[in-house]
Amino acid sequence: MTARKTGKPAVSVLSLIAYGVLLAAGALFLQWIEYAHLARFQSGGLLISLLALVFLVLGIWVGAQLFRKAALTVSPGNPEARSTLGISDREYEVLELLAAGQSNKEIARTLGVSPNTVKTHVSRLLEKLDARRRTEAVSKARALRIVD
Repeated sequence: MTARKTGKPAVSVLSLIAYGVLLAAGALFLQWIEYAHLARFQSGGLLISLLALVFLVLGIWVGAQLFRKAALTVSPGNPEARSTLGISDREYEVLELLAAGQSNKEIARTLGVSPNTVKTHVSRLLEKLDARRRTEAVSKARALRIVD
């Protein structure tokens, strides 16, 4: 057998496109039949799945709103006494947390600093309030109405 050489391709591009379109239409039709079957016989499961998806998204959003880390706000707390003693905003935050009874590690975790930084702030507060201990510093700060 010998092959004849002609100038025309065996299959035209137009017929390939037509076959491709017919194949895509057939696949689309089969998918539509499957969806129609699913929607008809599993409509309850489909609705429950959609409802579960809505509640999942709603739950994630509500959780993000509720557990968002609130920024610490610096309340003034007798600004005259603070300025006279030279207590900075960060030292004031440390003093408030000391008054709340937190340890150095807890204060460091709350403020996002190292425990050594907290120790430095506490020692400066002790100097500025002329106190020997943390409890004495908190008591003097309360007497001056710097903290509650």
